[in-house]
Amino acid sequence: MFTSNNKIFLSILLAMTFILAGCGTTSNTNNQMNSTHLKDDIDNSDHAVETVELTISAAASLTDALTEIMYTYEDNNPHVHLNINFGGSGALQQQIEQGAPVDIFMSAAVKNMNALVDEQLIDADQQINLLKNELVVVTPQDNGTTVDKMSDLTKDAVKIIAIGIPESVPAGNYAKAALTTVNLWDVLQDKTVQAKDVRQVLQYLETGNADAGFVYKTDALTSDKVKVAFTVDQATYPAVQYPIGIVKATRQLIEAEHFYTYLQSQEALDVFIKYGFSSLNE
Repeated sequence: MFTSNNKIFLSILLAMTFILAGCGTTSNTNNQMNSTHLKDDIDNSDHAVETVELTISAAASLTDALTEIMYTYEDNNPHVHLNINFGGSGALQQQIEQGAPVDIFMSAAVKNMNALVDEQLIDADQQINLLKNELVVVTPQDNGTTVDKMSDLTKDAVKIIAIGIPESVPAGNYAKAALTTVNLWDVLQDKTVQAKDVRQVLQYLETGNADAGFVYKTDALTSDKVKVAFTVDQATYPAVQYPIGIVKATRQLIEAEHFYTYLQSQEALDVFIKYGFSSLNE
């Protein structure tokens, strides 16, 4: 038989057993909750937003303006990374025709965009003429020869004239058209050196390897080593327009459409205008 002391001892023992059991349950519950939170964290990390890369093929004359736009856009859209391939519009067109992975094309000539639309590589409803520019003749900053009109390019002091390759560089094509209009294209052939894009033309002038060159006004504004000799009469060559379009083969259509729309925004246009371009809506 239990004495009163035994009963008290048994009661204390049972009470301690229940307390320890409760602690074990709480510990197990906490462990289960911690495991659940850890699983949620892992699941959330699996669903983190992945960076999307867009490849933009753009005319070389857009280099400075588009680079600034790129940094601003990436700051506001951290999940998007822009890879920009600058070059002559004709060469960029050929790359797209050959299957290069391009999402957006920005040309310095309407004919290059129209060719891709005709080949059904760009949807006509997803391309638009955005900007305009003008052709100028530049000379080295320290050039003492007076060159203020097209006929001055025939002077003996002007030994080398740089232009973009007419077949692949729109600025070169415009230059050829202007020279042909004033009957100087054939006359100046022996003086002409051709470059892969307008930035190379500019480089020839900056390094003293050419005495005059045809570039866009926007390119001339980027260099303090050249000066604008004169603006080419716009009646002598086709209007310089910059169309942009989404390549049908893009695998990032939503992001491509978003950037395509952004390029048409006033925020982006203000940057282009700062670098000397004009909006076609002006």
